[in-house]
Amino acid sequence: MGHPKKQKRKYETPLRPWSKSRIESEKDILDKFGIRRKREIWKTESILRNIRRRARELLAKSDEKKEKELFAKLNTMNIHCSKLDDVLSIKLEDVLSRRLQTIVYKKGIANTPRHARQLIVHGHILVSNKKVKWPSYLVGRGEEDTISLDPILAAKFVKAEVKK
Repeated sequence: MGHPKKQKRKYETPLRPWSKSRIESEKDILDKFGIRRKREIWKTESILRNIRRRARELLAKSDEKKEKELFAKLNTMNIHCSKLDDVLSIKLEDVLSRRLQTIVYKKGIANTPRHARQLIVHGHILVSNKKVKWPSYLVGRGEEDTISLDPILAAKFVKAEVKK
């Protein structure tokens, strides 16, 4: 089972991390989504790899119950798929766009993706009136409308603008 204090890794490192094309594509993703480390990209790739693996297994078995479970999970992540072929065509950017950091930036709460990350890590972002301090938190379909700035911090911003 393993030691409870020593968690296992949730990602696999790439076999050839120093290939020029991989470095360039990862750098573009880091800049676009404001990600801090390549490890976060690798974690997202492993999530996507597991989803695709499940879809390939379901194509081979054709189990209706497990298909519905997979589609339900993807719908809660707000990734809409109606067929298993659609699941296999999901891209890394689709999953990265469901991160809390990206959604905070796209909603206009933060000026840049890095600013969104800072607001989240410092505890200024609420999801369903609860502080979430993980920029990699995958936001569900129902939670997207409940993302807001902490009212205490918002009041401080208003006071600072009045003083100017």
